[in-house]
Amino acid sequence: MSASSSAPSAPNATDATTETHFGFRDVPLGEKQGLVDDVFHKVASRYDLMNDLMSAGLHRAWKDVMVGMLRPPVNRPFRHLDVAGGTGDVAFRVAKAGGPATQVTVLDINGDMLGVGEARAVKRGLDQQLTFVEANAESLPFPDKHFGGYTIAFGIRNVPRIDVALKEAYRVLETGGRFLCLEFSDVDVPGLDTIYDTYSFNAIPAIGRMVTGDGEPYRYLVESIRKFPTAERFRDMIEAAGFKRASFTRLTGGIVAIHSGWKL
Repeated sequence: MSASSSAPSAPNATDATTETHFGFRDVPLGEKQGLVDDVFHKVASRYDLMNDLMSAGLHRAWKDVMVGMLRPPVNRPFRHLDVAGGTGDVAFRVAKAGGPATQVTVLDINGDMLGVGEARAVKRGLDQQLTFVEANAESLPFPDKHFGGYTIAFGIRNVPRIDVALKEAYRVLETGGRFLCLEFSDVDVPGLDTIYDTYSFNAIPAIGRMVTGDGEPYRYLVESIRKFPTAERFRDMIEAAGFKRASFTRLTGGIVAIHSGWKL
């Protein structure tokens, strides 16, 4: 289905004076979204290929686990929202798991990423189940209690105001709806952390430079992982947004975690 659009929320005076991080750099809050957008404009056409190369294909298994936890119903209509999911990778899995009565809205702030996803949806024959919307996770253009599920994979750490995005997720979920977030986390296996750091800071930017011609976007992505809250802290943030039974499941030695919360 054709993409619709919604303008991102306008920056305010606080955004200009409050600092946040962009990788290891401190930047004004109001500038972060533009810097993140530039990263994903550069990598959109090779985003999924790079995910395969960087994770040795493990991102596919991680996403399968998350959608398995979602368990969209197969015998009744189900509305689902996948945020920061422009290329459709998670949305395709949700649509397949739920069947023809499942409608998935794919939301991303980056139009280039959405364009890749729309083209892929047509090729897969899923364009009637998927709607692509260009909008901001901090200001969702949907009514209250509209969706039965919300997923976000490897996107929440790029949101300038994570707490605002979590509150928006809570708002648009219906009672009984589930929030699921797949994100890089803190490695908790001795020895693996050293290997992972070496690989991340040296190999990933080099692979990005080889595949896309520019390694800097991938250096930012690696740095942003290190700045993301610990799994325990992020669980607390999910609870603070109103979700109940907040929890997390570490996968692959803590390289990633799937975070869960329920609107009850």
